[in-house]
Amino acid sequence: MIDHLGFDVSDYARSRAFYSQVLAPLGYGVVMEVTREMTGSYEGCGFGPPGRPHFWVSNGDGSGTPSRRLHVAFIAQSRAQVDAFHAAALAAGAQDNGAPGLRLHYHPNYYGAFVIDPDGNNIEAVCHLPPDARP
Repeated sequence: MIDHLGFDVSDYARSRAFYSQVLAPLGYGVVMEVTREMTGSYEGCGFGPPGRPHFWVSNGDGSGTPSRRLHVAFIAQSRAQVDAFHAAALAAGAQDNGAPGLRLHYHPNYYGAFVIDPDGNNIEAVCHLPPDARP
């Protein structure tokens, strides 16, 4: 059900170092980093087992003031499910925060859609499968 989650932090470098230290005994480390150049707006890193970032911290808008809102991504079994999630969320009153599409800065098959829920949280549906894959 949950693909990954994350939140903004006030000091990205400090939080990256903190979580690197406290998650190491559990066998988790930084497995992916994104830069402002890659995302167009923020930098962050994902922690998890090798090759699978499940927990993210980022500097949000870079202001140093975390939004205190969460980001939660739900697993979709197909790109059509991502599209349907986005349409259903908008019909339910969510605010668009990123139409369905590829997010190549994560990986070549990262197909996601983003909405803002009624409380301001960034909710996503994501499919990691290629377009011809069957669930």
